[in-house]
Amino acid sequence: MHVRDELYIGGAWTASTGTGRIEVENPATEEVIGYVPDGTPEDMGRAVGAARAAFDRGPWPGTSPAERAGAIDAFAAALTARAGELTEVITAETGLPITVVGLAHVRPAIATLAYYAELARTTEFEEERPGARSPFRVRRLPAGVVAAIVPWNIPLLGACAKLGPALAAGCTAVLKPSPETPLSACLLADAAHEAGLPAGVLNVVPAGREAGAALVAHPGVDKVTFTGSTAAGKRIAAVCAERMTRYSLELGGNAACILLEDAPVERAAAGVAGMSLMNNNGEACIVQGRILVPRARHDEFTEALCAVAREIPLGDPADPRTLLGPMVSRAHLERVLGHIGTGTAEGARLACGGKRPEGLDRGWYVEPTVFAGADNGMRVVREEIFGPVVTVIPYDSEEEAVAIANDTEYGLSGSVWSRDPLRAAEVGARIRAGSIYVNGALRLDAAAPFGGFKESGIGREGGPEGLAEYLEPQVVFVPAPRGAK
Repeated sequence: MHVRDELYIGGAWTASTGTGRIEVENPATEEVIGYVPDGTPEDMGRAVGAARAAFDRGPWPGTSPAERAGAIDAFAAALTARAGELTEVITAETGLPITVVGLAHVRPAIATLAYYAELARTTEFEEERPGARSPFRVRRLPAGVVAAIVPWNIPLLGACAKLGPALAAGCTAVLKPSPETPLSACLLADAAHEAGLPAGVLNVVPAGREAGAALVAHPGVDKVTFTGSTAAGKRIAAVCAERMTRYSLELGGNAACILLEDAPVERAAAGVAGMSLMNNNGEACIVQGRILVPRARHDEFTEALCAVAREIPLGDPADPRTLLGPMVSRAHLERVLGHIGTGTAEGARLACGGKRPEGLDRGWYVEPTVFAGADNGMRVVREEIFGPVVTVIPYDSEEEAVAIANDTEYGLSGSVWSRDPLRAAEVGARIRAGSIYVNGALRLDAAAPFGGFKESGIGREGGPEGLAEYLEPQVVFVPAPRGAK
């Protein structure tokens, strides 16, 4: 049992002002594996106060980029020392396969911190420009106190994607993890404390919606960074607009994968299964659930995809051989099953999967599911399912495929498959999305800016673009010496 009785505020573990607690359930066993305090709006106010004091009166914003880089490196080293425990805890919290957690969550999270430590060392935070009449300086200053709200499907990676650039910029932060995954956030706080981050630079308060809303609306917050649903992101944007609080949002997706007529079917089927059915249990905004296939190859591809789907190792996420675990909760499982029911009712053909798997009496499992003969107007196609469900949609021309791919309110990612990578890249360039993959699936690279078009969000995480999200430019004009022309 993982028990935490305190919140991390102002560089110390401290009691909550409330008496509630968040119980954490293992979605594979349906058993409670731990609990943490349920942070209150008052706790959020204390955390913002600590971050505000650390920013306004503490040393952190005035430290040199090299000093901040050293502190981030120490933070990454402390996480590395806890990598095994983090992997086990995230697996138990989320139901994500332990092999996936280690390779696609913990390692990239630590690598993200290391990337931003190096970027802090190499970025020019001040520069002089000649100007029309006299030189002036452009300074890139930290945005201030950051409210970082992360989801349950990428609890550590999502946190480090925000904290890395925020700390590199000289910001202080309040991290609110999802109620489903607070235990790993507490381990992150342990690492920050061990690394010697100054008091108040990072505060961690697990909490529900009420306290989260209080954090977003707090007048002491200068910047909100949120990863989650588009509906929640819109509400956050509206609140931020009232005070002109800076914000960045990484929101939902409903990506399309286009198979051109010459795409290798077996390779593409394996790739689609990996990036959509097995990718994070299907619980990822970047999942490409709309599979666009030439009409003449629709049945061939559907059969190949179902053949792969039936062989996906489904079961105990703590088993290194497992590649597909349970949904994160009973409520989320019911939501995914509801989408499957909707697809059947709308007339899509259930090619494989579609129900609870036999032999798994405990846990929130669902079979990898493939719908065929779908239409882009169906709800099961248009809505983000956030589970191991894909729809195969036939098309008659390349123009139609691109039009279908772009016929969505989202624009996070997409892929194109062909034996001719250059042609695939040309088609991909016509898709309105933040990331396009040619003959491949998701790649994690801290140097690449990640984010979406349209309702998939505002701003970017990763690369120098991610650092810029936490900086405010200031221009300092210096008058020319008297007599100068």
